[in-house]
Amino acid sequence: MRSTRIAVILLLAWLVLAFAGRAIGRLHRVVERRKEGDDLRRLNTVNAVLRNFGTVLVVLIAGMLVLGELGVSVAPLLATAGVAGLAIGFGAQSLIKDYFNGFFLLIEDQLREGDVVEIAGKAGEVEEMTLRYVRLRDADGFVYFIPNGEIKMVVNRTRAYAYAMIDAAILGHHDVDPALVAMREVGEAMRKDAKLGPAILGDLEIFGVERWELWGMGLRCRFKVLAHQRDNVRREFLKRLAGAFEAKGVKSP
Repeated sequence: MRSTRIAVILLLAWLVLAFAGRAIGRLHRVVERRKEGDDLRRLNTVNAVLRNFGTVLVVLIAGMLVLGELGVSVAPLLATAGVAGLAIGFGAQSLIKDYFNGFFLLIEDQLREGDVVEIAGKAGEVEEMTLRYVRLRDADGFVYFIPNGEIKMVVNRTRAYAYAMIDAAILGHHDVDPALVAMREVGEAMRKDAKLGPAILGDLEIFGVERWELWGMGLRCRFKVLAHQRDNVRREFLKRLAGAFEAKGVKSP
């Protein structure tokens, strides 16, 4: 009879985990049809945390029920666990801090899986986010596991939009108008481009002369773009600008 009850407890635990997984998956599909972009990345992050938390909770409850069926009194274990937890808490404050920080990072939506961020002096794409740590992969492919307790400030480079800042240089101190006209024409052409046009959210902003040097002058402009397309837009603009400068006889240093 005891083995039957234990089997029932384990079966119920498995069914609860399976049902929770299906429910979260169905909720994800429902919300996925209504949201896109950043909201989907946040939803994926929340789903992963909910699955992990739910699994731990069900396993703990099932474990206590099984111990009770085996004749092991759970009350002393809970009391001992409470005292031990208090003692461990003083020695594991950094671990507790990691979980608290991770909870608030998730609730406040400071970063999501797929975001490009700078945290704890490291920059890269968020591959995984849990209540314990954030896993980053930088541009060289290196992977960093950063405890949430070490995160004091988050620089999110891919939230909603970004600015592609573009610097150009011309030789000498002559009339800069031909260079500015070339920049404006390239900007207008890129807005009409079938591939990059949808990633550009506004007209080119030309700031004009940014620097005055012995070799000539530095010019600056910027595009408001989708965050993940910032570098692609900047590279393509510089590529086209080089040809436009040559066509108009504008010399670079």
